[in-house]
Amino acid sequence: MKPYKFILSGGGTGGHIYPAIAIANELKARFPDAEFLFVGAQDKMEMQKVPQAGYAIKGLWIAGLQRKLTLQNALFPIKVVDSLWKSRKIIKQFKPDVVIGTGGFASGPLLQAANMLGIPTVIQEQNSFPGITNKLLSKKAHAICVAYENLESFFPKEKMILTGNPVRQDLIDIASKREEAFFHFNLDPNKKTLLVLGGSLGARRVNQLIEKELDNFGALNVQVLWQCGKLYYEDYKKYNSKNVQVVSFIERMDLVYAAADVIISRAGASSVSELCIVGKPVIFIPSPNVAEDHQTKNARAIVDKKGALLLKEHELDELFRVVFEALLKDEGKQAQLSENIKELALPEATKQIADVIVKLIK
Repeated sequence: MKPYKFILSGGGTGGHIYPAIAIANELKARFPDAEFLFVGAQDKMEMQKVPQAGYAIKGLWIAGLQRKLTLQNALFPIKVVDSLWKSRKIIKQFKPDVVIGTGGFASGPLLQAANMLGIPTVIQEQNSFPGITNKLLSKKAHAICVAYENLESFFPKEKMILTGNPVRQDLIDIASKREEAFFHFNLDPNKKTLLVLGGSLGARRVNQLIEKELDNFGALNVQVLWQCGKLYYEDYKKYNSKNVQVVSFIERMDLVYAAADVIISRAGASSVSELCIVGKPVIFIPSPNVAEDHQTKNARAIVDKKGALLLKEHELDELFRVVFEALLKDEGKQAQLSENIKELALPEATKQIADVIVKLIK
């Protein structure tokens, strides 16, 4: 029997890239002789992250529509046609058994081309509120793996499978890594540790908040692990000290989660799924600058089940300090949030998505 061939596409942010890599790793473990190819947007971070994970990638000339009149928007139709043409060429050369899309600009033309060529396609939708591309692609897709319930108004019900979002397997058991984490980050085990996550690129408003609160964290005897994002690192690295560690990107997410007592995070879908598995008390600060305000909807799905706290950006000046101090001093509340968010975890997501893909090609 000839080896299986898989094409995967996901990119733009870590939230689309890491699920695609997790799915590829699971398929590779099952079919060691399978062939894999990733397709991304040629100037986005997947062009570095995918090869680092050991997979080949080809780039398309594609980007999203801006919300205002720009040259980029004028070029958009040309880019779409170019990307569709190139996607067809890639698919015809590689001859995949199945094409898998986890979101991001490149997955649109790639899955569309696969549908036109009669190749089975699988969509992995991370958000509680799907974007327009996946809504359009879902009509022809063979299976849609979702992470949230009640998406019937967006996708054909008979194609949906509730799997959850793929997460890194090394997050499944972090409790045993706490000592290693303190050593790795050189932390004081007698202090509470606050972990701040602003996403791979960073979050300006979250960074401004943390900068303003640093003295207060010091007064509360809290040490801070602050992932400020690569766009902001130069601005904030001056705050590195015994009590505050500023980094642009975190390689060992398992250890950073193991060390954390309280987490402040954006509410991208992948982050939310990871945080459910990690099971620590979280304050979500959703980005208001994303399509359909889907981060607020992602966070709300957890908060409504009493699994986390939610602060909107416009509430931070007024409410953050009160909410944070109350949580820090209330161990019962911390334990309750931990317990509730863990119940929402779907740790078998990657395996279940691989099952769906395997069933499709068999």
